[in-house]
Amino acid sequence: MKYFQSMNAACNDVGLSFNEEKYNKFMKYKDILKSWNNKINLTAIVEDEDIVKKHFIDCIEIFKFSPIKDISNIIDIGTGAGFPGIPMKIVDEEKKITLLDSLNKRINFLNQVILSLELNNVNCIHGRAEDFSKELEYRQKFDAAVSRAVANLTVLSEFCIPYVKIGGYFIAMKGPAVEDEIKESRSAINILGGKIEDIIKVENNNFNHNLVIIKKIKGTPKAYPRKPGIVSKKPLK
Repeated sequence: MKYFQSMNAACNDVGLSFNEEKYNKFMKYKDILKSWNNKINLTAIVEDEDIVKKHFIDCIEIFKFSPIKDISNIIDIGTGAGFPGIPMKIVDEEKKITLLDSLNKRINFLNQVILSLELNNVNCIHGRAEDFSKELEYRQKFDAAVSRAVANLTVLSEFCIPYVKIGGYFIAMKGPAVEDEIKESRSAINILGGKIEDIIKVENNNFNHNLVIIKKIKGTPKAYPRKPGIVSKKPLK
């Protein structure tokens, strides 16, 4: 129970309950992450305490955007090792989470985590974000899209906003220096049907970042996202 107190405090800080069952799931998740990380590259953060602080608690803090507590159907774009989607699911079991990643090895890892932690209503998709948001099953079907992926906000917005219903949110987890990205992305976000509603600063043991809250206020034009490869090479202006 070494990390219980810090994780409990993080949950309490955002108005969520925490208990031993949730803690044990996080510890099992940590162990699976470390084991698989020896075979495939999932994270450069490998010390137990750092995994708890820089992955688990960091992801819990997405709930500092309080409306997400009332949002049920969420897609995590470029989820990687399951961040923030799986921690969100552990602390709020009512969430329906879709995890999307382009690397099949990571999907295999995520399916193992889901099975081992006995998580319900978690779906994994192997593929590119640009492709699946063209499908009727996924386009503008989610209450929220979240992403912790390392990409410029302009690029990330084209990947994520098409998945979100009008009235829903795209929540981008970004680093401490986000002002320039926000300025550069405003036009693209508008084209894609979004509007920056808030920027929430999060401080976590000197590990600081921002939640960029984008509300979907109109439909995304059919032309977006563009074909794979183009989004990153030629970001929207």
